[in-house]
Amino acid sequence: MKLSTKYILSAFTAFTLAQAVPAFADIKMGVAAEPYAPFTSKDASGKWVGWEVDFMNAVCADIGEKCSIEEVAWDGIIPALQAKKFDAIMSSMSITPERAKTINFSSMYYNSLAVIIGAKGADKDFSPEHLKGKNVGVQVSTTHAAYLAKYYEPKGAVVKTYATQDEANADLAAGRLDYVMADGVALDAFLTSDQGVCCEQKGAVPIDIDILGPGVGFGIRKDDADTLTKLNKGIADLAANGTFEKITATWKLQGKVESPKK
Repeated sequence: MKLSTKYILSAFTAFTLAQAVPAFADIKMGVAAEPYAPFTSKDASGKWVGWEVDFMNAVCADIGEKCSIEEVAWDGIIPALQAKKFDAIMSSMSITPERAKTINFSSMYYNSLAVIIGAKGADKDFSPEHLKGKNVGVQVSTTHAAYLAKYYEPKGAVVKTYATQDEANADLAAGRLDYVMADGVALDAFLTSDQGVCCEQKGAVPIDIDILGPGVGFGIRKDDADTLTKLNKGIADLAANGTFEKITATWKLQGKVESPKK
């Protein structure tokens, strides 16, 4: 069969355009590159897994969007969002008034308690006065770091910040720290690991909403109302149709994470 020159040129043009336009995901989610089990971490094959990953996938399916994950260092995650490296932060970021000055937040999609852990066999008093002179580890640029700065440092605790939660946990296990403060669910994962047999939970700190916030949400640029609306719809739908509870049960987190409001 002979093809006309016009047909050949049209086919070539279509092929060239298809090659020139990359296939981007509809919504890119920024995730801190380090593991934060059970919410976000990589399996043996390098695939991102976790409660938060399953929740993201369910939200994106609900709103009919394709989503992908972009890795970034935790302490640079808000600047990377503002630079449009991705569309939303999905990295267990607490909704706080301070962060809300810079970015918008979706509705809360989970909440959990902030706790302090330390060596087994020690007393359970973790009050600011009792931790005077003690080394307390915390991940940098977190609400937990801000909490320690407000309540514990003025009482004499020696607060040491770390780039990742794993680094703080490792120093606690090695005896270079006396205590660590972080999200209770994330620390449960550490305490049930081989490395975490050294330690135990001392208790949940008193809630300060201004510092710890009302829970975790997606972080979105101030000028991106469309993504905000879509993600809020997905969160509300998953809370109403029972998907949140199903994902929570899959990860055995019933009673440990508070669900979004129906």
